[in-house]
Amino acid sequence: MEGKMKVALMTEIGKIEYTERDIPTPKDDEVLVRLEYVGICGSDLHYYETGAIGNFIVQFPFVLGHEPGGTVVEVGKNVKHLKVGDRVALEPGKTCGHCEFCRTGRYNLCPDVVFFATPPVDGVFQEYVAHVEDLCFKLPDNVSTLEGALIEPLAVGFHAANQGGAHLGQTAVVMGAGCIGLVSIMALKAMGVSRVYVIDIMQKRLDKAMELGADGVINSKDVDAVAKVMELTGGAGIDLAIETAGTEITARQAIQMAKKGSTIVMVGYNKRDETSLPMNMALDKELTIKTIFRYRHIYPMAIDAVASGKVNLKGLATHIFDFDDLQNAMDQSVADKANIVKAVVKMTKD
Repeated sequence: MEGKMKVALMTEIGKIEYTERDIPTPKDDEVLVRLEYVGICGSDLHYYETGAIGNFIVQFPFVLGHEPGGTVVEVGKNVKHLKVGDRVALEPGKTCGHCEFCRTGRYNLCPDVVFFATPPVDGVFQEYVAHVEDLCFKLPDNVSTLEGALIEPLAVGFHAANQGGAHLGQTAVVMGAGCIGLVSIMALKAMGVSRVYVIDIMQKRLDKAMELGADGVINSKDVDAVAKVMELTGGAGIDLAIETAGTEITARQAIQMAKKGSTIVMVGYNKRDETSLPMNMALDKELTIKTIFRYRHIYPMAIDAVASGKVNLKGLATHIFDFDDLQNAMDQSVADKANIVKAVVKMTKD
């Protein structure tokens, strides 16, 4: 397909401008996707506010966005499983396929991954993108491209639940009711966890957590979260904690409320590189502490969970902005985090 496409550029910290670029031509193993929805991730906001995450430093101009859903409009000559008109969710990271981690199935740890909107790789706040067929997952008829865009954060939630060994009969706590906390709730419930409690300091986010399947919520601004969890569990503590808030206090609380022999999965990035934890308590309880980095082998499972009705992804998006309004979408998402739990950008006009 020849022609130009509209692209949103981050030209400096906190500033979005539009330009035109050539519509990309798909390689033999790629498909060209007309993007319909792209989610705004916390990492997008962090780059937008600060220009960097750790060692990943933005070189301007830069294209944000890595949570895409859309429709195939062209296919390369070696593409076998997708055709024009198929609606797809795009997994944003292309790995090398040859390193130790790729060869052992842990491709999310590949040191040479090319990942949308991770400097220096541009993201997908643009009208079209060419992407390898193997990373474009066909959506069932009852799953929209809006939901397709939200498969990416849902994959994080499922990876966290998998790392924690989530299963029927457990009582779990999710620390933080932002987007990743909410998808973790849905993943835990889809995997059969019996009771999921959620802790946050923003009541509207806790209300959204209840809407999406939490069994109870705790506003730790008003009550002692650890004492409340111990009360809810009859003094036993919880079997599994998913820590998504990325703060020292919530990490400490997770250890304090954990049952002996239980598991804590650390998901949220802390603003500081170092965190002080009650390790003697963790040792006494023989806790298993795990971490996650993105996800692996999750998209088919996540799409099936949405298609079967086990996960309500439509309920996750609290605000939808037009592509022409991306500057405002980013500014509002930064300024109003209590109300804008998950913003999605509609890339096409009706």
